[in-house]
Amino acid sequence: MPMQWFDWIIIPVHALTILLVALSLVPLLVWLERKASAYIQDRPGPERAAVGPFRLAGLFHLIADAIKMLTKEDIIPAGANRFFYVLAPMIVVAVGFTTVMCVPFFGNVDLRAWGGPRISGAVIDIDPGILWFFAIASLTVYGIIFAGWSSGSKYALLGAMRASAAVLSYEIPMGLSVIGPLMMYQSVNLSTISEWQGHHMWGICYQPLAAIIFTVCGFAETNRVPFDLAESESELVAGYHTEYSSMKFGMFFLGEYVAMVVSSCLIVTLFLGGYQVPLLPTEALIANAKPVLEWSLGIAFGLGLALTAMFLVNFASNVGRWKDWRDYESLILGILVLGGAVTALGGLFLVMALQLPAWFGVAFAGLAQFGMFTAKLLLLCWVFVWVRWTLPRFRYDQVMNLGWRSLLPLALVNILLTGVLIPVLMP
Repeated sequence: MPMQWFDWIIIPVHALTILLVALSLVPLLVWLERKASAYIQDRPGPERAAVGPFRLAGLFHLIADAIKMLTKEDIIPAGANRFFYVLAPMIVVAVGFTTVMCVPFFGNVDLRAWGGPRISGAVIDIDPGILWFFAIASLTVYGIIFAGWSSGSKYALLGAMRASAAVLSYEIPMGLSVIGPLMMYQSVNLSTISEWQGHHMWGICYQPLAAIIFTVCGFAETNRVPFDLAESESELVAGYHTEYSSMKFGMFFLGEYVAMVVSSCLIVTLFLGGYQVPLLPTEALIANAKPVLEWSLGIAFGLGLALTAMFLVNFASNVGRWKDWRDYESLILGILVLGGAVTALGGLFLVMALQLPAWFGVAFAGLAQFGMFTAKLLLLCWVFVWVRWTLPRFRYDQVMNLGWRSLLPLALVNILLTGVLIPVLMP
């Protein structure tokens, strides 16, 4: 069908929504990283920044960080190549946001039968799919090299060489690791891959070795612990962005977390069913939209009550500990969660009483799949944070040996095993 007038509105709004989702995840992950590291290391974590008497468990630190980045003096070193110095952080951020556009966050929502639009699950829903990701993600190395070389600092240059060597080394086993799954999926389109897993088991059940290799390479590609040799503070000060300040440094900071989000999105799509709700492929979700929504609201109400009880118990056991407004944060959170639980209960009664329109199943399926994808994505992001604050940094020779002598041969073995076993697994 030809594009309607509202399609010209839906497409940019869709793209903007995905960008805002990726952007909103970055401050959430920064807060999660700080709180998780504090929990793992048994310390309070961020709690000083406040607006009036409220601290909101360190959330105001995010506002303080943004103000700091925007107001700090932007310094360019005297010996820097200004063009490439400014271009480098732009490349890193642009690559992250461009690659996330090819990920399907939900199945296609087609409302054309009722006079509405057709909304694709991915902003860039093209047949190459995963090939688009590898083509664009490989450009990250240019931003890294430009940043280190253009800064005119030997520490930044060494950090750029380390980072680029790791990125290039791990792109090979990462690319090879997806060949086995693609042999099963018979497609490189990410939406088709997600649909396939909805009618079969998740990819990790068929390809556990590929999932492990791809995940390890994802850690290396994002330069996070234990692969953060480019940012070894004890050796290189801060790596390839040592000479950056203000929002240019903030863009590298943003690019790292966006890369973590993109890696998590690809792991979810390739191995964890993508946007598929367990036991409910798209067709079943559309056909059973009302009972699924009723069960979801009932579960949300039960979880809300459980969380409310947890917050109230925490408030009762810690009252008077801080002698300020921090003593009442658990009480405030408990009240807010209780309000959400009551809202879920009201929504449950409302859905049970109403006769839902015919298009509701299609719209609900898209929303439910988006919620499921987001839940899987947040779980993977938590794993990234968890690993960072658990494992020590590898030596440079260990990083290279792991990529070339371990992951590369294992990826080739996985391709061979897939070719031998695929007639048995997929008769």
